[in-house]
Amino acid sequence: MRTYTYHLTSAVTWATYLKTFKYMILVWAFCTAIGFTVAYFLAFHVHTLTAQVALFLLCTTPFWTSNIIRMISWIPFLGRNGIANSTLINLGIVDKPLEYILYSDFAVVLAFVHLYALFMVVPIFNTMMRIDKSLIEAARDAGASGFQILRHVIIPLAKPGIMIGSIFVVTLVMGDFIIVHHMSGGQSASVGRLISNEISLLQYPAAAASSVVLLCTVLIMIAIMLRFVDIRKEL
Repeated sequence: MRTYTYHLTSAVTWATYLKTFKYMILVWAFCTAIGFTVAYFLAFHVHTLTAQVALFLLCTTPFWTSNIIRMISWIPFLGRNGIANSTLINLGIVDKPLEYILYSDFAVVLAFVHLYALFMVVPIFNTMMRIDKSLIEAARDAGASGFQILRHVIIPLAKPGIMIGSIFVVTLVMGDFIIVHHMSGGQSASVGRLISNEISLLQYPAAAASSVVLLCTVLIMIAIMLRFVDIRKEL
């Protein structure tokens, strides 16, 4: 019986870690895509400093409220009778409300991206603003296409900002225990939630062990990211 319980606990722990990694990878990918796109637009397509500052402040507007409020605001929006389903039905895209957009992995990832996308926008934008525009002009004069300039000039020079944003996003998602619980309707879990449950059950040794494992895991991921770029030059 004890052996069965041990294997069951191990299976649950591994499944929880895999689910957490799944959330982290998806959120990182979406935040990187959104952060890079927004930062690229602000840095290279908005030509006046005033407009750049104004648009950047506009991006920060949702962050003037509490994370909890912004997270919970998705629940009525994505609900069965919420704005999203009502709009889709009125447009004739679907015949009945979509059940999977709330209390699902989709809702969890959406809430994460909404909350943490700015942590990717800011460092990438800061790095792109330091790129010498003459390098882009030289590449264009040499016959490079827009995609080639993006791939060989902008992305390599923006890599420090991407890594800094990645550190923020990865650490925040890996340590979260509130968003996953509420946006999945309690149907999913994360490592942070596992630790929280162990503490609530007074299983302090197990919670401490899980915390150390989580900390080491995050530190290893950060160390791997730091291998790609010397962030100290950007600080």
